[in-house]
Amino acid sequence: MRILTVLAGVCLLLFPAALQAQIVWDMPTEYPQNAMPGIGLTTFTKHVAESSAGKLDIRPSFDAKAGIKSAGMLAAIADGRVQAGDAFAGALEAEDPIFALPSLPFLVTSTADAKRLADIARPHLAAALQKKGLRLLYLTPWPPSGIWSKTPLTSPPDLAILSIRTYDKTSTEVFLSVGAKAAAISFADTMPKLVDGSINAVLSSGDGGAGRKLWEYLPYFSEISYSLPLSIASVNQAAYDGLNPDTRAAVDAASRQTESELWLALSTRLEQNYHRMRQNGVTIDSNPAPLIVEALRTGAAAAQRAWCTRSGSVCAEILDTFKTSKP
Repeated sequence: MRILTVLAGVCLLLFPAALQAQIVWDMPTEYPQNAMPGIGLTTFTKHVAESSAGKLDIRPSFDAKAGIKSAGMLAAIADGRVQAGDAFAGALEAEDPIFALPSLPFLVTSTADAKRLADIARPHLAAALQKKGLRLLYLTPWPPSGIWSKTPLTSPPDLAILSIRTYDKTSTEVFLSVGAKAAAISFADTMPKLVDGSINAVLSSGDGGAGRKLWEYLPYFSEISYSLPLSIASVNQAAYDGLNPDTRAAVDAASRQTESELWLALSTRLEQNYHRMRQNGVTIDSNPAPLIVEALRTGAAAAQRAWCTRSGSVCAEILDTFKTSKP
């Protein structure tokens, strides 16, 4: 027995890394690998591998291949079906109204404004996740959302003939207010509906559209700058707490680095997307008819008031801070 004990000690000294089981986190998203959330997962995976010296292995999956869409992501993480994941924030409003904040219509019109709002919202988003037993990893910014359509949009009546995929409760309310047939549909379920013709328009950025090749069905894009929304990457708090201090620090560092790189990438992303869209025959309307935008803004004002009612005092707190902090 003494000999076996000595041999075990020698093995620990000679092969410590081999005896340490690598920790694995499955981390899905419903978006393609070449959309901003997919790039975020790929970037985060790389940085975690480097900063943890391989002790933590992130296994990303894309296009909802794990069978989990944004609306169900928090529950899947909380239940331990996956350890971490990325979800479009607006799809999470049923979990907490705060998640609809980043996609409020016409609130931000530039990357700088989107970053400022994200910084103000961060502690509120983190607190909402914490109530679910989750921890915020990083935020993923999206380019501005516009309208993909089968035909050009030239006047407000054109909005009424849209059967449009929206991405949250607020955007659904906005498009219903202008007479469109609107329904919040996950991106994973959007393509089949374009194929069968049950929708003829999509609210999305050029980024998500470029990734999903929306141009095969919708050759027109109206640049209405509806919002610059966010996706949220989070992890099961217990899974995070189960890491040793050095690995937790590595995750935190990788999260900060990933988000910083995503905001930097956003500065040139729109131009890259538009170039790719034009190469594939998309007509981009950079100056949509003012009456179209005015009609949507009218609906947006009502939808924002409804969101404020749902969110309570946090609405005034965040929006007042956002307005007063504007340079």
